[in-house]
Parts: sequence; structure tokens; C-alpha cells
Amino acid sequence: MDLSVVKNDERAIFNLRSLYEEYGYSRYKMSKFEEYDLYVRNKDFLVSDNIITFTDTDGKLMALKPDVTLSIIKNSLDTTSVSKVYYNENVYRVSKGTHSFKEIMQVGLECIGNIDEYCIYEVIMLAAKSLNSISQDFVLDISHMGIVSAVIDEMNVSDSARSEILKCIGEKNIHEILKICEKEGADGTNLKKLVSAYGSCEKVIPIIEEITGDKCTKTTKELINIISELEKNGFGGKIKIDFSVINDMSYYNGFVFKGFVNGISAGILSGGQYDKLMKKMGRKAGAVGFAVYLDMLERLNKSEKQYDVDTVILYDENARLDALNDAVDLFSSNGKSVMVQREKPTRIRYKQLVKLQERGVEIIENNA
Repeated sequence: MDLSVVKNDERAIFNLRSLYEEYGYSRYKMSKFEEYDLYVRNKDFLVSDNIITFTDTDGKLMALKPDVTLSIIKNSLDTTSVSKVYYNENVYRVSKGTHSFKEIMQVGLECIGNIDEYCIYEVIMLAAKSLNSISQDFVLDISHMGIVSAVIDEMNVSDSARSEILKCIGEKNIHEILKICEKEGADGTNLKKLVSAYGSCEKVIPIIEEITGDKCTKTTKELINIISELEKNGFGGKIKIDFSVINDMSYYNGFVFKGFVNGISAGILSGGQYDKLMKKMGRKAGAVGFAVYLDMLERLNKSEKQYDVDTVILYDENARLDALNDAVDLFSSNGKSVMVQREKPTRIRYKQLVKLQERGVEIIENNA
């Protein structure tokens, strides 16, 4: 396969599958449908609560799956070992790019079972490698729900205020956080410092230690160890600590992370530890994983691609089939794209427009 001539999302799928299999992850395949009740019980876990439903022949309300992780957990077994799976599945939900329902190819992986520090590191490392396979101009932001929770716990705010604060942390809305703290009679100074902190271990770890003292020593050490190993792996400067990266505390614990590539404003990768979701679904094991949102790559396609086709070849009724075929072969060499038309296309962006003449090919327009 010539990967230079396929779209970003298709190239990403090919590269990511190869990457995950290289690290021993097995392909997980599933049905397009799940009982709607699975998603109702865990709707806050979903990227979007818009779900396409239908009634099955036995009267059960079913849904076209908007998520893969929930299906994997539902069909997994508790084990003292570690199960490593990846998926390459269509999900059905509202696309972040078009804001309408789409069939989206989603790629990701899950590590389920007796999770330890290496498992967490491996998943985060594969998240970084996943981003790098899409674009070398990427950033992976890492946070830890335990540290965020410890700082909020110190403030002794109400449950409703805690929920509001978490929402504001995700939006990096410092002003609103301080407003809520003032209303609750709490000191939001440390939380402001934590949410404002961003960057390398050298820059952020002293701030964490100042704010939390010895309460998060073990967690801070894990954070340093994992980021240090990632930097040894060639990702120096690509990994940032950012405590505005949070997920729902009802489902997630521990490390959470989000990946970005230049050219797309929103995150294209999201993941973390979700032991609480496992427990909620009756599982004793731990879990960590991530998903790559391939529909977001449409924006990268649009930003990178100035032309729909490299060359448009025009011909008339006198054109010989062999001469036209030779012209196509000539202009399609080296992976270039060619479109053959009788008339000049009106809605196609092309680098050059040529016309097949009896004496050869004449260049009509050259926009390169």
C-alpha cells in the first residue's frame, strides 16, 4: 500500500494497528449494537449523550454503539493477569467536526486487569507514539486525578461546589473557580496555582510539592518516573503536565491525558485510568486506555490539502484510448492523483489543467 496517497484517517488506522500489534495488543471485535440500558447507566462517561436507538425484534431497546470501552468492559472477565486489546471499530455519534451524526472509525486500546506502573507507562507511551504517527508536531498533556482531588479535598467545599469547580478546571476558568471558593468560604489559592501550572516536570513538580506537601509523594514520584521514561523514549518537549486535563471523577482515577496535533484546535486523543468505571460495572480489575478520534483528522486533511487532485486531463471525442491512458500513466507517477474529464470541472481544486491534443499534452493552467 502506498501510504502517500491515502487520507490521513486511513493512514492513521494502518499505522496504529501495526503499532499496537507490535506491543502485543490483540484485535478486539464486537457487534455494532448494544442494549441501550448500558449507555443510559453510564451516560456521563460518553463523549456525547446523543445515541441512535431502535427496537429489536424481541422488543428490547437497542443502540448503535457510541462507545467501545463500555462494550469491552461489559464483555470482559475479572483476571489476576493483564488483558491487552486494541480496537478498530465504527462508532455512531455526533461528530466534533460536523456536529451531526456520523459513522466514525475509532481506534484505541485498553489494558485491563492487575494494572501496575509499567502498564500505565506503556499505555501513555503508546498514546504518545500514536500522536507521533499522525503528526510529529504534537503535545500530550498529562494530569492526575488524585492530585487534583487532594487539593480540592483540603478546601472542604460542598458536593455541588466541587462539581462546579471540576467543570471550571476543565475550562481553565480561574476567575470562576475563585468566585465559587469565595462563596463557599474556602481558600482557592492552592487550586489556582495547580490549575495555572503547565509544562515540564522541572517547572511543575516543585509547585505540586509546595501545594500538597507529603500528601501526594507516591503519586508525584510516579508522575516523574513516567514522564522521565517518555523523555528517554525521544518525546522530550512533547509531554506536558496540565491539571486542567480532567475527566469525570465518578469514573476516572489516577492518570488522565489528552493529545493534540498542530492544525486541530481540539484534542484528538483522550484517555486515562478508569478503575471507578470498572467497579461501577461490577468488575474488580483496574483499567487504563485511550481512544483516537479519527473524525478530527478531517480538519487536518482540510488544513493540509490545498487541492482535490493534482492534475485534470481534458479530452474530446477524437482522443484515442491508448493516448489517453498513456497520459494518465504519465501524470499519475510518484503517487500523484489524476482526474480525466471531458469538460473543465467547476468545483474541483487542481494543481494543473492539461488537454490531450493530437500532437501531445498541452498545459492549460498551472496553479502549483
